[in-house]
Formats: sequence, C-alpha cells, structure tokens
Amino acid sequence: MAAAAIDSAMEVVPALAEEAAPEAAGLSCLVNLPGEVLEYILCSGSLTAADIGRVSSTCRRLRELCQSSGKVWKEQFRVRWPSLMKHYSPTDYVNWLEEYKVRQKAGLEARKIVASFSKRFFSEHVPCNGFSDIENLEGPEIFFEDELVCILNMEGRKALTWKYYAKKILYYLRQQKILNNLKAFLQQPDDYESYLEGAVYIDQYCNPLSDISLRDIQAQIDSIVELVCKTLRGINSRHPSLAFKAGESSMIMEIELQSQVLDAMNYVLYDQLKFKGNRMDYYNALNLYMHQVLIRRTGIPISMSLLYLTIARQLGVPLEPVNFPSHFLLRWCQGAEGATLDIFDYIYIDAFGKGKQLTVKECEYLIGQHVTAALYGVVNVKKVLQRMVGNLLSLGKREGIDQSYQLLRDSLDLYLAMYPDQVQLLLLQARLYFHLGIWPEKSFCLVLKVLDILQHIQTLDPGQHGAVGYLVQHTLEHIERKKEEVGVEVKLRSHEKHRDVCYAIGLIMKHKRYGYNCVIYGWDPTCMMGHEWIRNMNVHSLPHGHHQPFYNVLVEDGSCRYAAQGDTGSRPGPGRSHMPRSN
Repeated sequence: MAAAAIDSAMEVVPALAEEAAPEAAGLSCLVNLPGEVLEYILCSGSLTAADIGRVSSTCRRLRELCQSSGKVWKEQFRVRWPSLMKHYSPTDYVNWLEEYKVRQKAGLEARKIVASFSKRFFSEHVPCNGFSDIENLEGPEIFFEDELVCILNMEGRKALTWKYYAKKILYYLRQQKILNNLKAFLQQPDDYESYLEGAVYIDQYCNPLSDISLRDIQAQIDSIVELVCKTLRGINSRHPSLAFKAGESSMIMEIELQSQVLDAMNYVLYDQLKFKGNRMDYYNALNLYMHQVLIRRTGIPISMSLLYLTIARQLGVPLEPVNFPSHFLLRWCQGAEGATLDIFDYIYIDAFGKGKQLTVKECEYLIGQHVTAALYGVVNVKKVLQRMVGNLLSLGKREGIDQSYQLLRDSLDLYLAMYPDQVQLLLLQARLYFHLGIWPEKSFCLVLKVLDILQHIQTLDPGQHGAVGYLVQHTLEHIERKKEEVGVEVKLRSHEKHRDVCYAIGLIMKHKRYGYNCVIYGWDPTCMMGHEWIRNMNVHSLPHGHHQPFYNVLVEDGSCRYAAQGDTGSRPGPGRSHMPRSN
C-alpha cells in the first residue's frame, strides 16, 4: 500500500499484484480487526484499485475480504464510474473485479479510437465509413459510451479536439442503437399501444447526448399520477383507481367515475402544476420532446395529448388518440359498450387547451373548417409517431441557423425508418446528403450513398426519372469537377495576402494556454474548418475568432491539432515559441 497507483483512465488493474512484505506486527494488528471494520477501511475511498490488489495478496483473511464479487471491489467500481451503477440490479451476482477490468479495457479502447479520429479526420468531415472501427468493438457498449462521456466531462476547455470527436462518436453510437430499438418497436402488433415508449425513442434519437430513458420519464409521470390520486381521494375516497398498484391498471367502465378522474387530472396538470400549451413559442422542437415537456411543463397538442393520455390510462380512463388535422385531440367514449358508435358518441379532449372537452361542432370551430367523419377516428402508435416526426421534419426544413441541418437529418432518418419507401423524402435525403457531402473525394462513400438512394427511388417510382436523372448527373459532375481541382496548393508566407501568418512550418512551439509542445506542419490564413467544428470549439470566443491564421500541429502525445494563432504579433526566434490558444 506504500506505493500509490495513478488513478487515471490509463491505469491498468493487475490480476494479482506483487506480494508485499509488511512488518509482522503491523499485519497482525490489521488482520485482528473485526471484519466490518476492515471492510470499512478498504471501502473508505482512500485506496486505489492497485492498493486493493496489493492488500488482497498479503494474507488469506484480506484476500477473502477483497473477493472479486464482494463489497470492496463493488465500491472501487462505484467510486470510479458512478454513472454505471444504474445498470446493475441489487439482486444480481456480479464479479466486480472482472467488471472493473472490462470497463478499464473499454476505456483504453475508447481513448485509442478518439485519438485515431484526431489523427485521421482533423481536417475533414468524418466520412460515413469512418465509424467502422466502432461497430466491431468487443465488450459492453455502455462501458465504451461511459468513457466517451468522461471525455466530454473533462474539466474546462481541456482536450477540445478529443471532446469534439468523442461527441461525434457518442452521437453515432447512441443513434444507431436507438434506431434499431425503434425499428424493433415498430414491428409490434397494431394493438400494442405504448404511445409513450414510441415518443421517448423519438426524443432519444434527436437528443442522443442527453440522459433520457423511458424509466425516468415514466417515474416523473408516476409522480403526477400520485398527485392526481391525492386529489381524486378528496373527490371520491372509494374510487377504484385508488386501488390500482404501481405499474398496473385496468379500465373503468362507469362514465361518472371516469369523469372524476379527468376532473382531478385537469386540476393537477393545469391548476396545480401549471402545464399549458406553448402558444408563444409553438414552432420549437423542444415542444415535441417528452423530457422537455415534463421539464418546461409546456408543449404542442400532440405532446400534451400523449402526456394526458398516459396519465388517464394509468388511472383507468380509456382515452384514444385522434389524428385531427392541425390540432391533435383525444376522444372519450360516452356510448354503451358493444353498441354501434359514431363520431357524436364521443367527447373530444383538447390537452393543449387545458383539457377542455369538445363536441364535434366545437372541434370544427377549433380549426375553422368542416372535416369528414374519418378524421375523428382513432389512430395506432405508428400513425401517432408519424405525426410527431412529421412535425419535426417541418421544423427541420425551416431551420436557418444550424447549417448542419441536424434536426432535418434526424427527422428524415426517423421517418424513413417507419416508411422506407417514401419517394419524396428519399429525394430530399439524397439532396441533403449531396449538400452536406462538400468534398466527395474525401468521403466517396457519401456519393455512393446518394446514388444508392437515387437507384432505390427509381425502382419505387419510375415517374421520378427526371428528378433522379438530374441528381445523378449533378452528383457525377460534382465528382469530376472535384477531381479536376485536386492538386497541390502552394502557399507562401511571403505573399501579401498571408502577411498575418507569423509562424513557419517546422517551428517547435509550446502552447501558451495548455502547455503542450508541438511542431507546425501546415497553416491556413484563416480557419478552414466547417461551421459545426467552429461552433463546438467555441472559436468565436477567441480574439479575432476564425478570422486569423490557424496551424496544423503535431503534438508530443502523437495527436494532430488545429491551433489558432491568437493575438501574438512577434515573429519567434529559433527553437521554441508560444502559441496562444487552440483545441
């Protein structure tokens, strides 16, 4: 225990540490302590994993206390990676020493891949085949993701390049997993009515870096249900909904009892918790994300309706979703069970309008037009999700600030996961890929992706031959044009337009802020990276922002970085100089 191991992501836990040779008297005093006291000492947090390995090799009693599935190694794991503990059940048997080793190995692998991204893609967009190494990872994916999150949470502005690529990798990993889960969810039978689960998948896909889970959202809704039950108890202390156990519910048939539930819900949601429709900022994507609806207590008709529907069903009221034009509604049956019903046998509930109950005529007044009876019908989960994603798609087409079109890309992915043969959306996706490709010779697979989409469209709808032909021709011409442009660009610091470039290739530099040593191997008169990189690296906060020379530097740890020149104006002498700021 005398030698402390470095507690960092680069630490490797030995399977069996070298046997120490403590003084006999000291060891005797230690092992004679009660087991609970020894365990408390070993779990105190002052010992590293390497220390525990050494302790366990000294004698049989300490080895038994430090058994791989015991409390000591569990505490080592918990202290090192606390966010992972939610993935383990208290009743599970876990070999904590083995878990520690596997997590440690995954962390090393994650950092190795992030470092390789820094070397390979520092001057270009990550191509669509750039993630192939990640797809072949061994070990639990949650461990790899956890290490990426650790990188993102590194203190302050340290390791910005690593954070940039860790974010990209984490985004890709989580979106792939969520999309696969959504596709499996969509294969459920039509009578599978977990509207909330589907809405959470959409939320997760559009916000893959946020910690969003169905369990957490359900827990928040359960707390609202408890408040409703408390209010309901004041209305009717013998109401059958009060007897429902957590996670279990059945439908109540009596209209009067259902009405009591809805009255209690309206009071809690709109009067007590102050939920409301977001009329002031209606066209905001946050209104469609369920975790944001619960945090901000506002949304649009479809998201407010899904929240209202989920609570009502948990309390035994069989509300149903209605895909009403321009304003999503819920319907509440007033007719006798088994009778032939028409649209006038329902009351329609506007969750956006504080749970207001509407007749058919009032529904038409709400949107200002007459609609057919078919539009008052109930819709399944897939149709509800289609409408949610359709709203996101419309917002994505409107966005003008985010030049990466991330919302449009995400909503297209989601829509085509549900309806892969939508020709117009496939055309839009092809145009979007082409628009974002920028340098096809660096990301040739992106061009192939565009051509694959266009070929699929041609198969689905030969009538789109003109549009497909134009895009194919335009894509191929762009490739040829870029090929002609390929050549070595000679840049001279002596040229007048490069007069602001202070440092020459080959100079050894020391970073002014972060202190690392590096050598310059290239430069640009201004920042040549894309808008996304500039935004993520917070380049706008630098003196002169991106309108200053940037240098390609090889750092002593082997990574390649892109560093800003800053405000320094003096030309350095031979040997080392200082660079102001970079990532």
